[in-house]
Amino acid sequence: MTCLYRCGNACDHPAPNESDNPYLGDVVSRRGLLRASAAGAIVLGAGVTGAGVSVAEASPAEAAVEPAATAAPGALTFKAIPPNEIDTVIVPNGYDNEVVIRWGDPLFPGAPGLDVDNQTADRQLRQFGYNNDFLAVFPLDKNRALLVSNHEYTNEELMFPGFTSQEALSVEHVRVAMAAHGMSVVELERVGRTGQWRAVTSGRRRYNRRYTMLETPFRFDGPAAGSPLLRTAADPRGISAIGTLNNCSGGLTPWGTALSGEENFNQYFVGGDAVPAALKPTMARYGINTTARYPSGSRRWERAQERFDLAKHPHEAHRFGWIVEIDPHEPHSTPRKHTAMGRFKHEGANVIVARSGHVAAYMGDDERFDYLYKFVSAKRYRPGDRAHNKTLLESGTLYVAKVTGDSPPAEIDGSGRLPSDGLFDGTGRWIKLVSGDRSFVPNMTAAEVLIFARLAGDAVGATKMDRPEDVQPNPHNGRIYAAMTNNSNRGVGSNPGVDEANPRRENKHGQIFEITEDGGDHTAETFTWALPIVCGDPADPSSYFAGYDKSKVSPISCPDNVAFDSTGNLWISTDGNALGSNDGLFATPLEGPERGHLKQFLTVPPGAETCGPFLTADDRSVFVAVQHPGEITGATQDNPASTWPDGDFAKPSVVVTWRSDGGVIGT
Repeated sequence: MTCLYRCGNACDHPAPNESDNPYLGDVVSRRGLLRASAAGAIVLGAGVTGAGVSVAEASPAEAAVEPAATAAPGALTFKAIPPNEIDTVIVPNGYDNEVVIRWGDPLFPGAPGLDVDNQTADRQLRQFGYNNDFLAVFPLDKNRALLVSNHEYTNEELMFPGFTSQEALSVEHVRVAMAAHGMSVVELERVGRTGQWRAVTSGRRRYNRRYTMLETPFRFDGPAAGSPLLRTAADPRGISAIGTLNNCSGGLTPWGTALSGEENFNQYFVGGDAVPAALKPTMARYGINTTARYPSGSRRWERAQERFDLAKHPHEAHRFGWIVEIDPHEPHSTPRKHTAMGRFKHEGANVIVARSGHVAAYMGDDERFDYLYKFVSAKRYRPGDRAHNKTLLESGTLYVAKVTGDSPPAEIDGSGRLPSDGLFDGTGRWIKLVSGDRSFVPNMTAAEVLIFARLAGDAVGATKMDRPEDVQPNPHNGRIYAAMTNNSNRGVGSNPGVDEANPRRENKHGQIFEITEDGGDHTAETFTWALPIVCGDPADPSSYFAGYDKSKVSPISCPDNVAFDSTGNLWISTDGNALGSNDGLFATPLEGPERGHLKQFLTVPPGAETCGPFLTADDRSVFVAVQHPGEITGATQDNPASTWPDGDFAKPSVVVTWRSDGGVIGT
């Protein structure tokens, strides 16, 4: 079930990256791409659910992401919880947790609650969406905040009683699923003086908003906006798309907005077999089936909106796979898709202000053998000038990473055994793909580089990584940390073999990749790198925890998202634990004698993925998205594999955890 809905059974098919670098110039012609225009598309209505408030009424949005400047470094003193398969959220002794909001909870005055027997698209548009993933919390004052949540995908088996197949769903059920995708903004209030927060359930709830596939308009900006490859009959100018799709992780900006990454959008389209021949190689590189009318597992959304039939509207697929920016402080604002940041299967994007004042955003393309990217803005950040800062991601330079190990190749044998220098490490280079309207990739225009960033990365010889997911700068030490989730195809058959950055054959457990930009400059084009954590069972010789005594660390598998507390400790959430226990949240110091002492802080119910996480600036609350609880093959809404959180059937939910004595999380 997980493979079907999360990524369209990607592991059952050859990896889309079949390049031997170069790629694009050998396979497609630029003129052919531009001639392959879409033939008419259904004209879709536009509207936004929610009420407005001027930004002047809000607390300064740029304060939303400032860490606690006075927090003192401290060891992680909580007692690690053991691996388990318990159907609830487990936290350490001395901590409490509570559901903040769950699928189907009403967001607006007069909105109905969840009724699975009578769910409609109109009801779902006014309720919290399904499969919450990325989380961010923007404080309004000491006792009020805004929660931003992605809703990545839907599990129809677990949503609709009597489900038998996607084809058997009614068109209204398809519309419900479409309405359950997207994003939510939810007003929160603190409970007393504790670290607990809850959704505001009465009053106007003026900031609450849903962004959905059914009705929300998004504006394209940047060099590719208006490209013929983005034009459809419904949008002949190529500047406006309806909805955001398969939103996975995201990030916060220093100016107080949220970024969201559109990931596995390929699985929503049919008709790839009938797209123009010039487009087929580019479609296939993004995982779109170009040989079957209705690929196995298709969601059949074209029954509700014709634009998902690529035989009729081949450019519609180009309108997804972007970084989206929303402003939770301005509920009537039009969200944007930033073409300058490139199109691929974005896990998310995270921003840091460089010494020069330019901002750098780091991004991972979540697929086996795909790439790490960096975007550097053309303009500089201006403290306090929010209107200017909101334009920073519209223009700049997009890079892709190429890394090299510093050990003899014979010492990287695929076993995970450390080389003779005692560390998997090396150097790297950010290869320039495009800057503004100038392409640095032969035979590709700037717009083509951005719309087909994967092919541009192929052409310049970027390094094929083991599913690069969340990539975040650590505000405490300036280094960049990327979660490489896994790659069971590494070194198997004709697939790429091991290298020092991806050192294990059939990599089931993943690793953490650490980047140090040369000179500490986030606009630099060279860097060094290391693997401080190679995940797995500590008893497995191939696992590594920064040299720490492995008898004292928690087992960890499949890192997905990373976060940092105000002292710089690394927090890691997992997705797809290959060690047989529930996924969870882990933490480790990155400096001092405790570096590598990884401890499990939390577990989620069976079948669930641990998403988020988000630690508040005062480190007194940690929010986690419990995504797809009970997502176990054979489970249904009528016969669930999990009954969390309410004892009836599984509901994706957001949870907050806090220390019972009101102290700082972890320490």
